[in-house]
Order: sequence, then structure tokens, then C-alpha cells
Amino acid sequence: MKKLILALIGCLLLMLVALNIWGALTLGKIKPDPNAAHDASANHVVMVFGATGSVGDGLLKAAMQDQSVKKIYVVTRRSSPRIEAGVVSGKVEMVLLEDFTDYTALAEELSEVNTVLWGLGTSSFNVDDDTYTWIHVDFPVAFVKAWLAARTEAPMSFHSVTGMGTDPNGSAHWAREKGRAEQEVADLARGSGLRTFAYHSAFVRPSNEQANMAHRFLAMLLRPGKLVITATELGEAMLEISARTTELPNGSIIDNADSLAYAALYP
Repeated sequence: MKKLILALIGCLLLMLVALNIWGALTLGKIKPDPNAAHDASANHVVMVFGATGSVGDGLLKAAMQDQSVKKIYVVTRRSSPRIEAGVVSGKVEMVLLEDFTDYTALAEELSEVNTVLWGLGTSSFNVDDDTYTWIHVDFPVAFVKAWLAARTEAPMSFHSVTGMGTDPNGSAHWAREKGRAEQEVADLARGSGLRTFAYHSAFVRPSNEQANMAHRFLAMLLRPGKLVITATELGEAMLEISARTTELPNGSIIDNADSLAYAALYP
């Protein structure tokens, strides 16, 4: 038994080393311009989805800490300690919504929004294929349609966390559907004032307030291959990309190392 355990540990370590080498050699295709111009108004009004989840919580934290963000709408079914703190601060307005395919009641708010941080989603293990498509394709597509019906004036940017492995031609249902959503929202935005960005993140470690020892240990193991980013850093990368209104085109795919590079340039 002891030999078997040691063999398993050895295999896991080899896999980890190989994964980190792969990440270090293949990720990070975008080279941010350190001197790129910034639009100070690009993130004045932010809307956050999925803020009660571990990823969305970090996105909301980044927006709350950003001095250029004047107002944040959090669209959600329920509250959280961070949302409540934001509401108390006066910077956050919580918008309760049950049907994420119907934004008719939000037309006025959508007409103000510059930047959307979309962290809404679930694991494919939690739901059947139809429900997964409903959440990961129907929700964001319906939202972008409603947003463009209310506003087309730049700067506008839509940032969605789709995850590493997303591929419209992939073998897994989840990968194909997330890839389809990326393409559909980019197609909708074409010719408008909106740019859409999809984040093929690897391990998104929860914010400091939510991370436990297991999260921190896994993050330490994956850091050499640039395969980990905190949820707050991911939000900072999104805000930085939004502010660079002429650097990246609509439909850009941002991998984990790219996100780390933009987060590092975030002021």
C-alpha cells in the first residue's frame, strides 16, 4: 500500500510539472502595451453578474476598489456580505432579478452602463445539458441584446469568464456551448460601440476573504505555469482592458497569462 501511495504521489507531481511547463511555454500570446492610452470614463458605470459566486465576488471587489468606478449595479437573485457592504457604502445598487433572459425592467440602468463583468455560471456536473445551455448561452446572449437595445455609445465592454478549454469545436458539450456564447455575443457587438472579451482562465482562486488553505496551496502549485489568478486580479485585468479602449478588438480571447499581464499593469 505504501508503494502504491508513493507511486500515485509521484505521478501527480510529474503531471503537475508537465502542466506548469505547458502553461509557461504556451500561454500569454497577447503583449500589453505598457504605454497604452487610457480612457478615464471607460469604467464609470459597471454592472456585475454572478457576484454571489467565488469568481463574481472577486470581480465585484475589484470594481468596488477602483476609484474610476463611480457606480456599480449588481444583478443577482440574492445578496452577499460584499454586496451588502457595497450597498452601505453607496457605491453599489443591488438589482434583484429572477429571469436572466428578460431585462425589460432594466432598460434605464442598461442605458448608463459602460462595463459588464460577467461571472455568472455553474459547473456542467451540476445541471443537465439543456440547463447548461440555458445558463451559459441564453443568459449572456439575451443580456447583450437588451444592452445594445438600450445603448450603443462607446466606451462599452462585456467581459465574460468562460474558462480554459472553451472551444466551439470541442468534444465536450460545455466547451462547445461556452464557445458558441463567445461567438454569438461578439457577432451581436460587431459594428456597435461594444467590445466583447472572453477569459479562458485556468484556476481562479477566490478573493482573500473567501480563500481557504486548500485554495492557497493549489494556487502555489500552479503559479509557475501562470495557471492561477485570483478573482480580484481577474477583475482588475478586465477593468484595465476596458480602459484601453483602442488596444484589443471585439471578440478577443484572453488566456490566464494574458489576464495576469494586464492585472500587473492595473494602476
